[in-house]
Amino acid sequence: MARQLTKECGLSEADYAVLVAVPEAPGRRVRARDLGRDLQWDRSRLSRQISRTESRGTIERAPCDDDARGFDVVLTDVVLTDAGLAAIGAAAPIHLAAVRHCFADLLAPEQLDVLGGITEDVTEHLAAEHDETLCG
Repeated sequence: MARQLTKECGLSEADYAVLVAVPEAPGRRVRARDLGRDLQWDRSRLSRQISRTESRGTIERAPCDDDARGFDVVLTDVVLTDAGLAAIGAAAPIHLAAVRHCFADLLAPEQLDVLGGITEDVTEHLAAEHDETLCG
């Protein structure tokens, strides 16, 4: 799936992860530290990926409106550009089709129901029993 995404859309998995996380945020803008937390990336990986993605013109860094401490990577906002919106718009259907082909279409409806139940149980356990820093 990663090779297909790169070949057909010119996006790496990391590019896609960043771009898919931003469009639904208000103003197509998300705090970098929140993005890093959601992606479970350390500060260094986040900084490198934001720099790469920014150099491609699909995102921009912007000072955070409610934090005037500077232009530190985790204290900035990541803003999706029009080019980024177009890139994710083109890549999302291709990625979804690949996920369906390589995963969802292989499972019977009953198997998907069981998998969904397992996922809910694990998610509820993690939320109730584990500190956020322990499990992401």
